[in-house]
Amino acid sequence: MESLRLFIKLSRPLFLVGVAILYGLGVGIAHYMGVPVDWGTYLLGQVWVSLLQLSTQFLNEYYDSLADQENPNRTVLTGGSGALGPGKLPRRVALIAGLTCLAFLASSTVVIIGRVHPSPQAALIMVLAFLGAFFYSVPPVRLESTGYGELTTAVLVAFMVPAYAFTLQAGEIHRLIAMSTFPLVALHMAMLLAFELPDYGTDLKFAKRTLLVRIGWQNGMALHNVLILVAFFLLVLAGSLGYPRFAMIAGLLPLPIGLFQIWQMHNISNGKKPNWNLLTIGAIAVFASMAYLIAYAFWTH
Repeated sequence: MESLRLFIKLSRPLFLVGVAILYGLGVGIAHYMGVPVDWGTYLLGQVWVSLLQLSTQFLNEYYDSLADQENPNRTVLTGGSGALGPGKLPRRVALIAGLTCLAFLASSTVVIIGRVHPSPQAALIMVLAFLGAFFYSVPPVRLESTGYGELTTAVLVAFMVPAYAFTLQAGEIHRLIAMSTFPLVALHMAMLLAFELPDYGTDLKFAKRTLLVRIGWQNGMALHNVLILVAFFLLVLAGSLGYPRFAMIAGLLPLPIGLFQIWQMHNISNGKKPNWNLLTIGAIAVFASMAYLIAYAFWTH
């Protein structure tokens, strides 16, 4: 039972739920536009996305396990799952799990091609999403250590997942996807910077060249604050360009959480003792709440 508990912890179910919300956002926009939802396609697409996400998480745990074990500032959301190491699951479990997910991912790809006949746009998203996810932590590319991993991940999760879900249903992309997801890409980038801050010292020690390490913690904190403001500005801008008012208002509701995140980051930059758990929970809260509220708005209109 303890091994099962640790494996569930290794799977990071909270992150799986977050990406499922983004997938639901894409289908929700298709539903709002009058496209009949094919629930079989919905399920197949969600399985494909979840398998890709799990394979990425497991492989990331495998390649980062040594650094994660020495991280003194690990939170409930950052610094690895904490499921690997002495007295816990062996490191090879993450590798085997990741490879197994990749095998199932290949099988699900064949099923989607045979049953759904994805459009060229959907197929292109699948290829790009796989390459970005697989090479996030796998050598020799290891995007997470190049300074570009954050942008790649933000685009993959916040834009490609909803776009993939939409194109599986509608067959082509639509501007509502861009209007809905560009603010989320900015918030996801801000979230990743907040996640990297507690790991900053460990990343320096293990020469993990994250974006925060490359630009420095002070610039990273400033960028975090700017990205949050940019996200809400993009939502208002979209509203002025024809984005549905109900979706814009729903997306603006997490603004107080975003401002609280900026306030937290400002205090840390001024030398106040950080509450890493509160910072990282706030980071995922502002991103996930905007994604959920916009998705809910489209599903109910």
